[in-house]
Amino acid sequence: MTKRNAIVTGGTRGIGQAISLALKEAGCTVAATYAGNDDAAKKFKAETGISVFKWDVGDYESCKAGVAEIEKAQGPTDILVNNAGITRDGFFHKMKPEQWREVIRADLDSVFNMSHQVFPGMRERGFGRIVNISSINGQKGQAGQTNYSAAKAGMIGFTRALAQEGAFKGVTVNAIAPGYIATEMVAAVDDAVLQKIIAQIPVGRLGQAEEIARCVAFLADDKAGFVTGAVLTANGGQYIAS
Repeated sequence: MTKRNAIVTGGTRGIGQAISLALKEAGCTVAATYAGNDDAAKKFKAETGISVFKWDVGDYESCKAGVAEIEKAQGPTDILVNNAGITRDGFFHKMKPEQWREVIRADLDSVFNMSHQVFPGMRERGFGRIVNISSINGQKGQAGQTNYSAAKAGMIGFTRALAQEGAFKGVTVNAIAPGYIATEMVAAVDDAVLQKIIAQIPVGRLGQAEEIARCVAFLADDKAGFVTGAVLTANGGQYIAS
């Protein structure tokens, strides 16, 4: 990969951490954003040497200021990975409006907020890579996650539309839809429930964060310019999307 400048939202933990490291190993200068866990971010920076920046990606003005700060430090953004997200699960008939709004804001509004800061510059320079981390549940839906499934499905629609606007300017926009990945969040699930999840995955195991990171590194590469508007499904065969 040509040396590029990258931003990874939610890039200090879990899948985001693996993505940040994979892009650094590919030769990129990486900035990782985070929202609240200062201790984890400090540890990540000390161990990797990757710069970290704290702000709420659900807030447009914070994204505007944050991206400006990053670009002042490392130059124009070539690669954006929209990875940040949260869950506020609950069955729909019991879901509170704030549970809906918080997830849409953090998981979907953030994709607009961040992409809007870098897309014009990518078009002007004739190169850009935007990779959106969706979810298997944005493809198939999941009971108890109407908010999360809606946000992640919206991310796929956003990807397909923006890909058409960026293609002739050298900007690709793609999504990755991970299945169940062995992160802290999944590890916190009750073991009996976790075993039921694994039983539904044909390859017989959870995915690894590094496997998603390799997908990102491929889509972010200069040589992936013919791939745009795609949804790369990485779920161990649990859901076969057409």
